[in-house]
Amino acid sequence: MKKQTFYITTPIYYPSDKLHIGHAYTTVAADAIARYKKLTGYDVYFLTGSDEHGQKIERSAAAKGQTPQEYVDPVVAGFKNLWDKLDVRYDDFIRTTEERHKQTVQVFFEQLQQHGDIYKAAYAGRYCTPCETFFTEHQLAAGKCPDCDREVELLQEESYFFRMSKYADRWLKFVAENPAFIQPVSRRNEMVSFVKQGLEDLCISRTTFDWGIKVPFDPRHVVYVWVDALTNYISALGYGTADNQLYRRYWPADVHLVGKDIMRFHAIIWPIMLMALDLPLPKQILGHGWLLLESGKMSKSKGNVVDPLVLLDKYGVDAVRYYLLRELPFAADGYYSETTMAQRINNDLANDYGNLLSRTVAMLIKYQQGVLKKPQPAGALDQALINLAGETRRVVAADMAKLEISTTLATIWQLVGRANKYLEETAPWALAKDATQAERLNTVLYNVLEVMRLVTVMITPFMPNTPAKVWEQLGLTAHPALHTWESLQWGQLPPGLVVQKGAVLFPRIDLSEISG
Repeated sequence: MKKQTFYITTPIYYPSDKLHIGHAYTTVAADAIARYKKLTGYDVYFLTGSDEHGQKIERSAAAKGQTPQEYVDPVVAGFKNLWDKLDVRYDDFIRTTEERHKQTVQVFFEQLQQHGDIYKAAYAGRYCTPCETFFTEHQLAAGKCPDCDREVELLQEESYFFRMSKYADRWLKFVAENPAFIQPVSRRNEMVSFVKQGLEDLCISRTTFDWGIKVPFDPRHVVYVWVDALTNYISALGYGTADNQLYRRYWPADVHLVGKDIMRFHAIIWPIMLMALDLPLPKQILGHGWLLLESGKMSKSKGNVVDPLVLLDKYGVDAVRYYLLRELPFAADGYYSETTMAQRINNDLANDYGNLLSRTVAMLIKYQQGVLKKPQPAGALDQALINLAGETRRVVAADMAKLEISTTLATIWQLVGRANKYLEETAPWALAKDATQAERLNTVLYNVLEVMRLVTVMITPFMPNTPAKVWEQLGLTAHPALHTWESLQWGQLPPGLVVQKGAVLFPRIDLSEISG
């Protein structure tokens, strides 16, 4: 049977500087969703990339005596290195400087013109170069950029415009008929309110800099970011080229995952350009919150960023991934501090999950020579644990259908917590002292290790390096059928498995050594 497809994207990141932990969150979240969909049987395509054109890059390169391409290449290499370190397994990385992207952008631009939706006019506006964004007077904050609080400059130039205002009513009708299109609801309400206030036509070309893709019918102009960057979601699939097999297979995208600060571009501008060409719209634009510092939003422009590479070196990839995914609900902002991360690692990973594995394996080795025995029929305590395990799989599937990753992890850890409580209630260390309780001891240890297996399968998309370590300790390395989503049925652990003690999964962190 043909698999159902699932196409997920991140924003393409701007190579003005190294990425910070907020960018890492977006891409790790997309990776976790992609891995989950693969685990549950989908044909998945996961795209990320880099947005490399614009006046800011041109100026920064000139200041260093470099060409723009020389400037961006090592920065983009740093992006790829970070994704590799975070174990992000994308299917494609699109660069807006690639010929395949340029070809699609020019085709897309020409198609908009052929549909009568592009015209030339003079343009004047307040422009923030660091943010690559025009603002109206009423959008400014005390005359400065509302995003980075820097000075803006008045720009006047001849530009091409896209007739975005023409599609406002059509967009509003589509959103009303497709309430899941923009999520969460708070973002949808913001976008609807913005459009109802009145849409202006959109400036989509520039002449005051040269670092960009040329307008195909007027090479004095370069295509501006709204068309250039947003088109990456279809240029990576070969739209407008002879080799458009991926486009036919995966478009429309199932999810564009973006930060809430770029929702307007993705939820309004991009869909309206697609509407203008009668192309399918993405199924969902999901705008997550920000990972904030006590001082406010992290920003490369402000220079108050947290380098994820430093955290990876200190705490390891799965611990950092877990913290990011657990700490930030999609619909709300979260607050980052290294102390809260260390506490989360100590409590959830070291104390609850890691300790559950190590103490149970140690008891099996001590009391049963490391050999898993057949369990007896379940009693009331056992059945409660078994029922929760089944319910956990159902709730995780429901949570992930809504892409609520933080809630998903909280649900899984409720099962971890219940298994720890079950150990305290059944006290296998006491059972081991009574020869008449041997079968009861077998059952308790079996049940806890089966919970470990189920939990480890369920966390695979979020913490992809941990399962192999657990399978080795549980004697399951050679049993790949028990690592699958389909294996999440109680009682699949085969008696006779030989467990072995391994290294501590998540060493405890000394909080006194953390500065903030």
